[in-house]
Amino acid sequence: MTHRMVRLRHGARLGLLSAVLMACGTQSLRAEDITGAGSSFAAPLYQAWSAASSSSTGVSVNYQTIGSGAGQNMVLAGTVDFGASDAPMAPEKLDAGHLMQFPTGIGGIVVIVNVPGVPDGALRLTGPVLSGLYDGTISSWNDQRVAELNPDLKLPDLPVAPLHRADGSGTTFVFTDYLGRVSPTWGTSVGRGTSVDWPAGSGTRGNDGIAAYVANTEGSIGYVEYAYAERNHLPMVQLQNKAGDFVTASADSFAKAAESAVWDEKTLTAALSDTQGSGAWPIVTTTYVLVPRRSAGTEHGLAVRTFFRWGLTNGEAASRKLDYVPVPARVKTMALGLLDQLEGQKAAGK
Repeated sequence: MTHRMVRLRHGARLGLLSAVLMACGTQSLRAEDITGAGSSFAAPLYQAWSAASSSSTGVSVNYQTIGSGAGQNMVLAGTVDFGASDAPMAPEKLDAGHLMQFPTGIGGIVVIVNVPGVPDGALRLTGPVLSGLYDGTISSWNDQRVAELNPDLKLPDLPVAPLHRADGSGTTFVFTDYLGRVSPTWGTSVGRGTSVDWPAGSGTRGNDGIAAYVANTEGSIGYVEYAYAERNHLPMVQLQNKAGDFVTASADSFAKAAESAVWDEKTLTAALSDTQGSGAWPIVTTTYVLVPRRSAGTEHGLAVRTFFRWGLTNGEAASRKLDYVPVPARVKTMALGLLDQLEGQKAAGK
């Protein structure tokens, strides 16, 4: 056999080996599409994680912004691969639905207004006054209770138009939970929930709906996730926190709230609103992901674990860029431990 023939055969073998390796690599990195649904608060975060991770994980995420309540219902019904909710699901409901739950990001809920002549960030409110604006007991922007907090502002004689979410919303859960903490009247008469019987105002769907309405309606007030207010250049208010500080919403003030919160290590949940921290923004929330245990051994189950493992370990830069605060390191470690449990269930064939 000539040297040329040996080289040709050797080249053919290398070519075949390369083709096999490429095929194996392609198979292991084969794109997997997964679906999620729920929290509008979580939508920018999961969309950013998907865009940043897809080339390395092979996982593409189709996320539907339908509100936390609907997201919980869809994952319980098995119509999506994961759900997302800003209101944590009760442990007994998690057990009944064979779901695991852990936090993925922390951020702020802000109050936005459209009050003619009032610059962005200039209006100051306390929790009880905010409650009065939403329960109808404060019906005009030049009401004495608002004016006393803002002696340097010329407030118009304009009706207050409070706007709330009409869909089942984790953002509403967080907002009404805060109002109940700062106003005993609100706590007993309205309460907290993803959907409540609002005593005043109008409703619309989603953060986008509230942002659009407030932008176009003089006298209106609404509550949205911080990124929506920033993206739409909507005037936000200062809120007085539990320490007595009037605070401007920012990633730094959200982080101060997270640092002063007490985390339940069993449920990985925490109450972040109205914390004691100096400089802490008073309406802060954690968004949670709901992952089915029964799908642990499926391709979609593996893809869900791969996506959230990447997000928790590599997604902090993307989180901070969107003004989310990453979950504390010890909480992240426990969340990764839950994902390891699912790996164990898969290996055991459960």
